[in-house]
Amino acid sequence: MITSQTSPPKYLQEDSLSQECKKLLSTLSKEKGWTIGIIYLRIPRILDITKIDPRCYCMSTIISSSTDIILVTTPKSGTTWLKSLLFTLVNRMKHSVFEQNHPLLVKNPHVLVPFLEHTLYVDGRVPDFSSFTSPRLLATHVPFASLPKYVQNSKTILLDHKDINSIEEMFDLFCNGVNIYGPFWDHMLDYWKQSIENPNKVLFLMYEEMKEKPKIQLKRLVEFLECQFSIEEENCGVVDEILKMCSFENLSNLEVNTNEKLSTGEGNTNILS
Repeated sequence: MITSQTSPPKYLQEDSLSQECKKLLSTLSKEKGWTIGIIYLRIPRILDITKIDPRCYCMSTIISSSTDIILVTTPKSGTTWLKSLLFTLVNRMKHSVFEQNHPLLVKNPHVLVPFLEHTLYVDGRVPDFSSFTSPRLLATHVPFASLPKYVQNSKTILLDHKDINSIEEMFDLFCNGVNIYGPFWDHMLDYWKQSIENPNKVLFLMYEEMKEKPKIQLKRLVEFLECQFSIEEENCGVVDEILKMCSFENLSNLEVNTNEKLSTGEGNTNILS
């Protein structure tokens, strides 16, 4: 069942847009969206999103690093889960999965792997990337064609979509491409093509395969990231411990994910649903 919110998160409100952006948006057709029950704009695929959202333009000014790792997903496709896995895998030498105060146990995954467009650059902010450790772990929902060039050249992990609503309510909107980040299939196919053409730069994962065979997909992920498990780690149960720590059951029961909120005002519990 889809429920509407009386007030969407601040980063999805139009009040913060410039008059120039609002004027441009007024020329486009509109549809009622399904993600959080607000009005979404149907943007032609050929229209560059950076012309509409200044946050995406600001993203293009980032000084790139060859070690950057970008997680790309469509909304509600297992983003929180993969952020948890990504952070834990990349930082397991610094933070043992067996330590009691592991960052994932005291911080929300969206804090550890922040979104570019609606966390780091929200409300006119310009993040200080000098405080980020290498490799920088970042996330986005933006389609490939609208990504800044530096992001396109970074290591990119794409997680395919899962079905989250009833067919009766979603079918028409889905087929019409009504989505805050553009038509679903365009989003998926662009990244899938990139994964074929640039397999060393783009890894395409499917949610269903992640759920069915998590160990196999986890090993695909570490091979892509070039941080393979050692024989000692496998013998010590590191792989199983990572999957356990990053599981929905574990994350949803942590204090940080039940009572706290993100900087956007969203409750951590909502983002784990």
